[in-house]
Amino acid sequence: MISLRGPKLKIIAALIAAFCLAAGIYTTFFQSRGFVKTTATIVDIEWDYSSADSSDTFTPTVEYTVNGKTYTGKLNQSSGSYKVGKTIPVLYDPNDPTVVHGGDGIGIYFIVVGALILAFIIFSAVKEKQDRNRIKELRERSGQTGYAPSVQGEEREVYFLTDLGTPKYGHRIEDQYRRVLYEAKMTKFNLASAYEFDFIDHEHGTTAPHLVGHEEESQWDTFLIDNHYTFELDGVDVWKHLKENGVSVDTALDSGNGRLIGTNYRILRDGLEIARAESTSQYPHEEDAEQHKAAGAVPVQGFYRVWTREQNLDLVFMTLVAFARSGAADDRGGNYGVVIGTLKTRNK
Repeated sequence: MISLRGPKLKIIAALIAAFCLAAGIYTTFFQSRGFVKTTATIVDIEWDYSSADSSDTFTPTVEYTVNGKTYTGKLNQSSGSYKVGKTIPVLYDPNDPTVVHGGDGIGIYFIVVGALILAFIIFSAVKEKQDRNRIKELRERSGQTGYAPSVQGEEREVYFLTDLGTPKYGHRIEDQYRRVLYEAKMTKFNLASAYEFDFIDHEHGTTAPHLVGHEEESQWDTFLIDNHYTFELDGVDVWKHLKENGVSVDTALDSGNGRLIGTNYRILRDGLEIARAESTSQYPHEEDAEQHKAAGAVPVQGFYRVWTREQNLDLVFMTLVAFARSGAADDRGGNYGVVIGTLKTRNK
């Protein structure tokens, strides 16, 4: 089974548009080429009771006259306005008058629908390209074109949270005093193209704009091919983006510390550990989890307790955003990595 959403919907939409255009062109210009138009009367309506919604599924039988002879035939189309006794236009084959098609121009509707879908795809693609160029220019002007170099300090515990209950959800890292250290705030919600975000480093007073794409999911339900969960960041697959910036993540399942089984993450940059994290409930602060004992034991996607010596949290933050938004279990966007990581951890 394959489940697709996000940018891959454009592929599905393109296939639907192609089908509609092909069906419309065939029906309008080829199926009834040489046919003659006449008027027919609906004499019977055959309901399809095998359909889940039989009230909308039926086949009309029409009666029409050609050269003084009466013919009947079934149409391969239906309309809510069809009723027994109603007259409608039809097209018949003059070489074989028993062959009849609906004459109400249904092919034109297919062409219009296909053209509208195709126009939407083209519009969204052009807009995405324009947005990427604009965001790139903004980053170049602000000087925030890459991640800060690794600067190590004393290890500290911080908390990664995700906004819930709103389509404009963002993410943030807080310290133990609930002071926001780093956050991603959505500045523009967009269904046709990627969302616009400001990634704000409050500790260093910098802001970097980014385009965060819609989440994609490919579920294969097989032991041979891994599932894949991802999204695009500034037009690039987020996992590829992290790899290009030297990030790798070791993941493993574990329990303990008052939680049910969840995921542990060891985040590395160029082979050196820059952070450790564990999935938590929506109450990542220990005192909140203590107050909500039942809910505080259940890990929720997008909430992590983090330990790091990194003073620049930008790349740590981006890595956790990748896991929080995609729902992936490993740094390839799949599930198998966490299984292998768990087995390695257990065998140590």
